Amino acid sequence: MLAAVGLSILLFGSSPAFSQSTAPVNKGLVAFGYIPANARDSTGETIGGIGSAIALKPGSFTKAADGTFKGTLVVQADRGYNVDVTVDYQARQHHVNFVLTPYYGSSPLSFTDAANTLKLSYKKSILYKERWGKATTGLDPLSTRPAWTIDPILPVPDIQTKNQLSVDPEGLVLNRDGTFWTSDEYGPYIYRFLSEGTLAYVIKPPTAVIPRLGGAINFSGEIDPDSGRASNQGFEGLTASPDGHKLYAMLQSATMQDGGTDDKTSRYARLFVYDVKLIPKLIGEYVVPLPQTAKKKKTLAQSDIHYLDGQKFLVLTRDGHGNGDDESLSDYKSVDIFDISGATDIHGTQYDNSTAVSPGGVLASDVVPATYTPFLSLIDGTQLSRFGVHNGGNFDQQLIAGKWEGTALASCKDSEYPDDYFLFVGADNDFNTLDGTMVGQPYSTSYGQDVDNQFLVYRVTLPMVPRGSIG
Repeated sequence: MLAAVGLSILLFGSSPAFSQSTAPVNKGLVAFGYIPANARDSTGETIGGIGSAIALKPGSFTKAADGTFKGTLVVQADRGYNVDVTVDYQARQHHVNFVLTPYYGSSPLSFTDAANTLKLSYKKSILYKERWGKATTGLDPLSTRPAWTIDPILPVPDIQTKNQLSVDPEGLVLNRDGTFWTSDEYGPYIYRFLSEGTLAYVIKPPTAVIPRLGGAINFSGEIDPDSGRASNQGFEGLTASPDGHKLYAMLQSATMQDGGTDDKTSRYARLFVYDVKLIPKLIGEYVVPLPQTAKKKKTLAQSDIHYLDGQKFLVLTRDGHGNGDDESLSDYKSVDIFDISGATDIHGTQYDNSTAVSPGGVLASDVVPATYTPFLSLIDGTQLSRFGVHNGGNFDQQLIAGKWEGTALASCKDSEYPDDYFLFVGADNDFNTLDGTMVGQPYSTSYGQDVDNQFLVYRVTLPMVPRGSIG
């Protein structure tokens, strides 16, 4: 497997004793927390799938005199419990307050004590609505709504009886004016919502990304198209510049024409850059080479990206093993860094239409990809054991979650180390619980056990981030 680089040994003690660095450094895991699998939101439905995207509410993060931190995480659920079939689940976000008490000691904590280092408490939910106040749905889009003056062709389950926008929300960006962007896997589109959750604008990506089957647009997440994004491999990652003027959306893996369905050829994912200061406009597009396993050369698809300085980005890549999967031992879960400063900008070229940028998984000779550097492993055994969490072994509450999908950054507010940040990472539990409620109906997961919504918090040095750009 790829080896993590830039990892320093945390100098444990009653307070952190760190060295300065001009390179990114992982200073270790400092907190763990979870929302129980059977927790419910204000509508009475199960809170789950929330690691699909997490974001720190602007202006909410504060440091107390006792060294603790408080804030609000906005976590976004995906399309609902859909092990057997998709369901009519209205897309939503949850606001979760937290108290962070970083632990820098070397002695292992009990699992109970570890969970107190990041105390999470549910506050409220915002439900997503589209045109005419209709609730969105998680149902598979088997039909399309024709384009009209405001929106492009949109995915819907049935134009006659269920003419509602189908959304499988993944990426999330919060704007300081209260509006927010979310990217989805069905379109894949990017949607801007007003603060109360009403659809305001839709961004349609280039032709090369729109899924087509037999020449016709087909947004179904159950069928791989002939071209465009592969099923369930849409805009998994979404991030923005600190001023909110640039939006960055990244496919989970390669498009179909770029090597999509085969995980040995699907490593060349596309990153799109939009100027959204006024009317959204595509201003950049780059190819990012995803990591592959050492032995079988299987692509490790990305699950989230986070802006650092406009050239460098954090990217969360992983396998799916762990709690929620049938294999408990994970080989790779990592928050890495990619850099587009030397990459070829392909927007507005033939690659936005029918020409593949990496046919059969072989990158075109005229395209230079982003550089990719492994950084922070989520499955470091020494770090996990300090918080009573393990990788592999028994399927219990202490087993690390399989699907980590969201990242957020907050300044450590440390004047001695101004380049230090807390990196929050959230897991998607796929709504797995033995005591669930979905669309008004009780359910018990076919997985056979509860899978909590886990969160990890690391302390990292990121000297490339402009100071003051992240609160």
